[in-house]
Amino acid sequence: MRGPSGRIARFGRRLRPGRNPVARVGDRVEAFLLLLAVVGAFLAIPFAAAFGSETYAAQNARAAQERTTRHPATAVSLAAASGQPYSTDGAGAPAAQTTVPAAWFDARGTRHTGDVLTDPGSPAGTRVPVWLDQRGELAGEPLSAATSAADGVFAAILLWVAITGALAALYGIARFVLTRFHAAAWDRAWAQARHDSRF
Repeated sequence: MRGPSGRIARFGRRLRPGRNPVARVGDRVEAFLLLLAVVGAFLAIPFAAAFGSETYAAQNARAAQERTTRHPATAVSLAAASGQPYSTDGAGAPAAQTTVPAAWFDARGTRHTGDVLTDPGSPAGTRVPVWLDQRGELAGEPLSAATSAADGVFAAILLWVAITGALAALYGIARFVLTRFHAAAWDRAWAQARHDSRF
C-alpha cells in the first residue's frame, strides 16, 4: 500500500509488533522506544507552551520598561550621507541606510552628537527620527507588542523542535544499534547453518 495510508499502516505495525508472530525482542524494544519518542513529543507541547508564555511575559516587561525609559526625538545630520546606492560587499544589493554624524538635544536641552542611520544621498541638515535613553544617548526603539508575541511563539516552537529532535535522534541511534545487532545475529545464524550443513 502506498501513499499516506500506507505509511500510517507501517507506522502502526512498528508501534505494535506484538501482533506479528515473527516479531523479535529487538522489534519490541524498538516499538517501545518509538512509543516513548511519540509520547514525549506530545508531552513536550505544554512545556513548550509554558516556556513561550514566560518568554512573552518577560519580553512584555522589557518592552514596558523600555517605553518608560526611552523617548523619541529628532536628530539633524551634520554632513551629507554617502550617495553610494549599492552596498560594497560585492553582492550588489541596495544599501538600505548609511551612517552620518548628527546632533540632537535631550529633554534637558543638552546637545549631543553621534552617528545615526539615514538614507543614502541625504543632504546635511536632514532630520532623522531617533530614540533616546534617560541620559539623552541614542537607544533602540522599544519592543512592540507584536515583537514580544513573536518572540514568545518562536521560543515555544524552538523548544518543542529541540525536544522532539533530541527524541528522534535517540530513537534513530537506538534503531541503528538494533539493526546492527539483528544483522550480526543473522550472520551468526547463517554461519552456524552452513557449518551444520557440512556434517
